[in-house]
Parts: sequence; structure tokens; C-alpha cells
Amino acid sequence: MSFELAHKPRIGIPYRTRNEELNNIRSKYEKYVEAVERAGGEALEISLKQTPEAFQKLARSLDAIVLPGSPADVDPALYHAPPHPKAAGPDKDLEETDAALLSHAIAKHKPLLAICYGVQFLNVEFGGSLIQHVSTEDESAELKTTIPHPLSEQKASDYLHPIRIEPGSRLAHLARGTEAAVNSSHHQAIRTLGRDLKITARAADGVIEAVEWTGAGNWIMGVQWHPEKMTGDPLAEALFGELVAVARGSAVAS
Repeated sequence: MSFELAHKPRIGIPYRTRNEELNNIRSKYEKYVEAVERAGGEALEISLKQTPEAFQKLARSLDAIVLPGSPADVDPALYHAPPHPKAAGPDKDLEETDAALLSHAIAKHKPLLAICYGVQFLNVEFGGSLIQHVSTEDESAELKTTIPHPLSEQKASDYLHPIRIEPGSRLAHLARGTEAAVNSSHHQAIRTLGRDLKITARAADGVIEAVEWTGAGNWIMGVQWHPEKMTGDPLAEALFGELVAVARGSAVAS
């Protein structure tokens, strides 16, 4: 068997919150691990609290990174906005870890897939801002919609809504077309787009559902839905499969 086929790329996944890490709450985190391993990668857990030396050693060993969803919300101070009353509190350890992983991925040209909270954080790190509360019914919502985006995570696989994908995008290639159906479990979304990002999918209500980084030399994609929960879905499997394939190629080349 060739090295390219035998090598399992090491995909780093930070914990969703420091509280979940400390209390060994793993049911949702395991979905990311399982999705990476189904795609042929080796999932590496990343603690949200470790020494800089330990983090740098671990980061150097990674071939790719997944920034997962989280019950926390990105600190609105990072995009110069007051907190919405319905916003969840930030997790500083998660923010610091995600920021360090993103910087490492860009500096070392490692592929990165950002999911739900992850794509929101990615957008903010590139200078964008967020809609802090999306709702179908709440009068305090910053965006009211008929699409029930903010479903509980337990129901994220029960409801699918259509998205429109930009022709010619990486996502369109993976979806083999310009339409797909995705699940929904979020109450925040991208408002203003961060630098060097392009929108590659939207829901019918205008919510940004996917972005891609336009910078040279790297594969960075972000999706607002939860592909890790869509076992057997062709697009979900293709997203993780592409991440692992690009990571494998990067590892072989390095």
C-alpha cells in the first residue's frame, strides 16, 4: 500500500467548551471525532487549557484542523458590539485556542473546516461581525425568519432546509450542484463578511450558510450547519472526505 493511502492525517479538534472538557461531556464532541475517522483521518483532541509549549508541539503534529460548534457565543466585544440579551456567554479558553489554531493553519498552510460556531468565529477573526439572535418568533430577534434555524442541537438532524450554492465554488464541486438540504442548529449567523472570505451558500432567508477563504495556498471552508450530525449525507461526507484528502496531500508534500 502506498504511503499516500496508508497515512492517516492527524486532524485536531478542540473541545467545544472548557466546561465540557473538565466534566468529560462528550456526546456532541464525539460526532466530530466520528466524522473525521469515517473519512479516514485520525482525530486528535485539543485541550482548551495547556501550556504554550504543549500547544505548539501538538499544533506542529497536525495535518488539518476542525473548529467545531459550541454552546458558547463569540464575544461581541471582538466585533465591537454590545451583547444581545439572548446571547450566550463567551468561552475565553475556546476563543484563544481557536484563534491560535486558525493562525497556525494559515501560517503553515494546513486545511481547516469551521462548523457552526467555528465559522462564526472564523468570520470575526477576519474582521467580520455577527447577527447575534436569529429567530422565527422572538420579537427581540435581529433577524426574523420563517426558517427555524435556532433548533435545539438534539433536533439538528430532524429538520432540513434548502440552501443555494454559488456555482464554481468548492462547495458546489463537493455538492455536485448548486442546491442542497442542510440541518440547522444555531441562533447566530454572519452579518458582515470578514476579509478574504467569500460567500458560497445562503438559505432562502438570506442567512449565510457557507464561506470559503480566498487567500492563496490554503483550503479553509466554513459551514453554518452541522455536517458531523448528517451521517450518510453525500455533502456532509464529502466535506470531511475533502478535508482529509487535502490534509493527506499536504502531509505527503511536507
